[in-house]
Amino acid sequence: MKILIVSLLKRKINSQITAARPRMIFDLVSGLLKKGHKITILGTKNSVVPGAKIIPVIPKSFSEMGPFENPFYAHTAFLTKMAKILEKIGNNFDIVHNHTYPEFINLLVADKLKTPILTTIHVQITPELDEVLSQFNALKNCYFVSISQAHKKLAKKTKIYKTIYNGVDTKLYKFYSKKDDYLFWLGRLSKAKNKQGNFMDPKGVRWAIKLAEKTNSNLLLSGNVEDRKFFEKDVKPHLSSKIKWIGPVSTEQPLSKKEVVKLMQKAKAFLMTINWYEPFGLTMPESMSCGTPVIGFDRGAVSELVVNGKTGFVVKPKQGITGLKMALKNIDKIKPMDCRKHVEKNFSLEKMVQNYEQTYKEIKKT
Repeated sequence: MKILIVSLLKRKINSQITAARPRMIFDLVSGLLKKGHKITILGTKNSVVPGAKIIPVIPKSFSEMGPFENPFYAHTAFLTKMAKILEKIGNNFDIVHNHTYPEFINLLVADKLKTPILTTIHVQITPELDEVLSQFNALKNCYFVSISQAHKKLAKKTKIYKTIYNGVDTKLYKFYSKKDDYLFWLGRLSKAKNKQGNFMDPKGVRWAIKLAEKTNSNLLLSGNVEDRKFFEKDVKPHLSSKIKWIGPVSTEQPLSKKEVVKLMQKAKAFLMTINWYEPFGLTMPESMSCGTPVIGFDRGAVSELVVNGKTGFVVKPKQGITGLKMALKNIDKIKPMDCRKHVEKNFSLEKMVQNYEQTYKEIKKT
């Protein structure tokens, strides 16, 4: 099949990128190419996927471009340009697979195309997003994919065609049975604040720190820091010989994939102490692929990805630090190989690629 992947402009696509959405796109495209499909990517000029053709919208990603006088106008101008390019070339392909951030921009030209458009929704389906996506339910060539059943439940108005889990490169996230004595937390320090002006901490770094302090555990932290004040206020004061921040403090993920893999492989447990409704959470199957169990709050897709008592522990949020401590106390009961087998069976790259390929074929027949 001739497949057009409409990428995001916020970040480029290449083998080194660590953010979840572009990483998933790279892995999916690479897998589809191996199956003999012809892939074209509409996105940033500096995106690189060996074997895929790139049609550039902008020279480089928003995250790499300098400041604009009016960022909102600049970003929406480029997104509009992308949609208009899609309108011109979309009918030259068998399938358009839309991954753009935000997902709905390209759907504004969907009624001008005969080619089916499959949109993977990568973000939490808020009431606002649900409302806008539902505006395209009536279009016969528009199909939506959720990335977990928990994710799908948030779509009250939008018609979800299918749920397809993201996949993990099990060759990169290799199994490692020997564990060191540290916990690992990897995530984003969001700049979002509540009405009181406090950082909302959707990824739950505060919980990870509190657990380490209450149990006198070694804890390694890393991730992208959207707002330096968050780091200075809520993380830095707690750093010590036992609680360490790995890598520079940066708005982009400071660690390479290989560095992340090493940290995951040797961790006693990966902490998914989230405060928000996680649509999927790629770090969970990545950790389990390495043989590392997950301790996470039962929010979003956590209970779908983690088998409670077998590949980690799913803690009810109301149990708070008490529940996290109990899970950590029992973490040695989890067998690393059970974690690995769970990912191989349910969350491999091969399975993700196969599921999307089958979905393309189904859509073409309708």
